[in-house]
Amino acid sequence: MTSDDVVDVSQDWLQACSVQEHFMRGPALNNYQVDYSASCRQMRALGGDCYDFACMGDGQIAMLVGDASGKGVAAALMMTSVQASIRTAAQFTGDNLADLFRAVNVQACASSLADRYATLFYGVLNRATLTLRYVNAGHNPPVVIHRDGALDWLEPSGAPVGLFPDATWHEEAIHLHSGDLVLAYTDGVIETSSPSDQDWGIDGLLRAAEACRTQSADELVRSILDSMDAFSAAVQTDDATIAVLRVL
Repeated sequence: MTSDDVVDVSQDWLQACSVQEHFMRGPALNNYQVDYSASCRQMRALGGDCYDFACMGDGQIAMLVGDASGKGVAAALMMTSVQASIRTAAQFTGDNLADLFRAVNVQACASSLADRYATLFYGVLNRATLTLRYVNAGHNPPVVIHRDGALDWLEPSGAPVGLFPDATWHEEAIHLHSGDLVLAYTDGVIETSSPSDQDWGIDGLLRAAEACRTQSADELVRSILDSMDAFSAAVQTDDATIAVLRVL
């Protein structure tokens, strides 16, 4: 083999990373009287976690957090495909989130390998009514931390996307108040381990969130990740994503 036979894929790799990062950028302007932020830490340059925020019509904002099975390029390809499907289907299914997920699932089942699937949480907040409508497709249940400290868990309302061609989902809803916080995460966050092999777990996540819940969304995400790093001695074993949305 000569030097001419060696293919330099570095630029292709950088472009792939750039595409995935582009899919995880929230709206540039926030005119919806909510505070939101997120961070995604992939184990490799490409990974299967994602988040997204999208400003929609009629004073609504959508929040997405997802986790594709596996790691690396295959997981990244599936998640990017799922995100693209959600953005496209949302233009045609209107306010019906169950129909949205059925359309996304059809595409995921048709284009993914048999052993590939993605857990997803997708919520749409109506700023006028402070109602959060959502579908949880087999994802870790996000937690609503109310301003009085009470907790509500947004449990799964259907299977992960890509597993069953005939799967159905149910739309759920919860009413929020000013000061309430929606905290979504992937399993790489709560499965973080300490050097002594203890899990951070839901309790660790809640303690970190409660300790800084009055901070801005950006500060809150950074503080939670700092707490996670302190617990694990900065050792990461899985893709980890945190997303928060607070009603002002």
